[in-house]
Amino acid sequence: MFEGLFQPMHLLVIFGIALLVFGPKKLPELGKGIGEGIRGFKSAIKDQAEEKPNTIVATVTKSDQDLAKG
Repeated sequence: MFEGLFQPMHLLVIFGIALLVFGPKKLPELGKGIGEGIRGFKSAIKDQAEEKPNTIVATVTKSDQDLAKG
């Protein structure tokens, strides 16, 4: 059903629309910003994955707090 969803012609049309909307001067800046955002996201995920085995996280629910109060 979704075979060939992003064929080269489709990508060219999407790029053409983006070029019309944002203009030729703004498009490289937009691509750079998106790339930096993706790199930052991957870095944060990697850092969190490295920290997770070394730390213990305790979750306290409201019912646990009520039981502790007596």
